[in-house]
Amino acid sequence: MAARELVIGFDADDTLWHNEIIFERSHERYRALLARHHDAATVDRTLFATEMRNLDLYGYGVKGFTLSAIETAIHLTGRKISADEIQELIDLGREMLAHPVELLDGAAEILAALAPRHRLLVITKGDLRDQERKLAKSALGAHFGAVEIVSEKNRDTYAHIFRRHAIAPERFLMVGNSIKSDILPVLALGGAGVHVPYHLLWAHEHVEEVPAAPGRFFQIETLRQLPAVVAALA
Repeated sequence: MAARELVIGFDADDTLWHNEIIFERSHERYRALLARHHDAATVDRTLFATEMRNLDLYGYGVKGFTLSAIETAIHLTGRKISADEIQELIDLGREMLAHPVELLDGAAEILAALAPRHRLLVITKGDLRDQERKLAKSALGAHFGAVEIVSEKNRDTYAHIFRRHAIAPERFLMVGNSIKSDILPVLALGGAGVHVPYHLLWAHEHVEEVPAAPGRFFQIETLRQLPAVVAALA
């Protein structure tokens, strides 16, 4: 795989900018709101189950989270939640959507260094308007030749992206914080992946084992180590 031929895809949330920490702070406020009704573990478990049940309908992102949070609160309070408390949950979702975009360390510098020599793409899942807003506020958009905001990240999604952009899988490297969404589907298609862990990971993205794909799967601690991986693939 020659360096000049390499196409590099980047996940966005928790790879280029902080995201899960915003959800974690919202979870803390949500637990506090329902603390007089249930313990934190029950609240977390029930909310997650609601999110999973609604995922096919609402998709990923703040809006789906907010709707699931309201539904869960109605259930856990025995329909006794007040209009003011529901408004508080709506306001919480609005605050999440308006949160400033905070880049991860090295994101801007690494993209600026790689863009002149490689074709870069953003491949991220979530709400279209929210992801477009975050990309615009990040000031990173100029580095990317294409932006793919998808409803799911699986083998079919990546295969479709490869066909649309005429990318040979063996010449593609995906960079992201989720082994499940960013790495495994790409490896299955013959591409390569770089896992950059974030200190928080949504339970839906957990996998039990690290993939075995010598020469195609890499783990680094920060994005600042990515250029060395790219050079090693030359």
